[in-house]
Amino acid sequence: MTDADGLPTPQRYWAILTVAIALAMSALDGAIANVALPTIATDLRASAASSIWVVNAYQLAVMMSLTSFAALGDIIGYRRVYVMGLAVFTLASLLCALSHSLTGLALARGLQGFGAAGIMSVNAALVRFTYPRARLGQGIGLNTLVIATSSAAGPTVAAGVLAVASWPWLFLINVPLGAVAFVLAVRALPRTEPSGHRFDVASAVLSAMCFGLLIVGIDSLGHGFGVAAVAAELAGAGVLGTVLVRRQAGLAMPMVPVDLFRRPIFALSALTSVCSFTAQGLVFVALPFYFQDVLGRSQVETGLLMTPWPLAVAAIAPIAGRLADRRPAGVLGGVGLAMLSAGLVLVALLPAHPTASDIVWRMGICGFGFGFFQSPNNRAIISSVPRERSGSAGGVVATARLLGQTTGAALVALVFGLIAEHPGGMGRGTTVAVVLAACFAAIGAGVSSLRLVEFRDAA
Repeated sequence: MTDADGLPTPQRYWAILTVAIALAMSALDGAIANVALPTIATDLRASAASSIWVVNAYQLAVMMSLTSFAALGDIIGYRRVYVMGLAVFTLASLLCALSHSLTGLALARGLQGFGAAGIMSVNAALVRFTYPRARLGQGIGLNTLVIATSSAAGPTVAAGVLAVASWPWLFLINVPLGAVAFVLAVRALPRTEPSGHRFDVASAVLSAMCFGLLIVGIDSLGHGFGVAAVAAELAGAGVLGTVLVRRQAGLAMPMVPVDLFRRPIFALSALTSVCSFTAQGLVFVALPFYFQDVLGRSQVETGLLMTPWPLAVAAIAPIAGRLADRRPAGVLGGVGLAMLSAGLVLVALLPAHPTASDIVWRMGICGFGFGFFQSPNNRAIISSVPRERSGSAGGVVATARLLGQTTGAALVALVFGLIAEHPGGMGRGTTVAVVLAACFAAIGAGVSSLRLVEFRDAA
């Protein structure tokens, strides 16, 4: 059992390294999969819309299980859930590399998503027990830097690997990293006291079914399924969501922290996060197809053209984090998302035959806007709740991010299914996806500005 004020050195440093490796691995995996989609679709003889399940299966599995694993961490300990999640993620990465069909790859990616959920669900709690109270902010900041840097490296890593090897090697990268992290996790991560409350099986099932039906309904619409079937799936998600919220409202320790959403700052910040990551998900899934299938860019060029966005995030996020200590998140978030929306409009207005510089500076604007928003918004979510509920707040941060990314990927499937599969439609489909992303960013900017009212009232 760890003491109340963090781990002793040098165990603390080994624990920090363990968490950093897992975060880098999960961030790299998302960026790598997006860049590799066109290559995977061609190699497995799958359509562009169908290949998006390589992304959707992973994100859907995470969304369906994130809150359940967080609750399980309270029951059996965060370290155990983390170690199990890391083992599953590493094994699934190997299965991804060995897949020879789109169905097999999608199933392996789903298993990988369950492992990632085990890691993500308890990450914030482990950081809290690893660092002394006075340095907790430093720990959260380091995690943000690792994610941003790994995301920035993801497209470049993918481009470099694809230049010399086939796509399965992209997933094999996780195997040695996961093995090292597993050994370190067993030895260094803090042991925490279980909370003692029971695992809410009914809420876990309701949560999984609600998110599952929601994403499947959106994707079914994109693949041309009947209106009645799609309506039934979306309606089912709405009904299950209503039942879930009502059930959680009556519980002393809710699996889904619906009580925190009664705080306006918390609720508005979470909604803003969903909007921003939906915009990012739309662009990161759609653009690789545009670069390769419409512009004729190589795999290496596609990776490099995607890099300016996350690289700009890594550059601006620490600055925005320091500004957040002195300025309200409503202002910083609104400015950042307005910049993101403007950058996306510029991407949608690319000339018919753009040069690399035409693309790079537009992607850079998008990245600066997104990075300027991210740190202040996450700080607002965490700081708006009591200290003892910081774990639940951290879970909402992860859920909002993944819900937005999953929704964005599903919307790309919808757009591609309706437009891009027709002759000459890939360019139009990508433009529609980017315009939708700009709209989500603009909505997020508007929602962010609503927090200024609450800030003034609190002042």
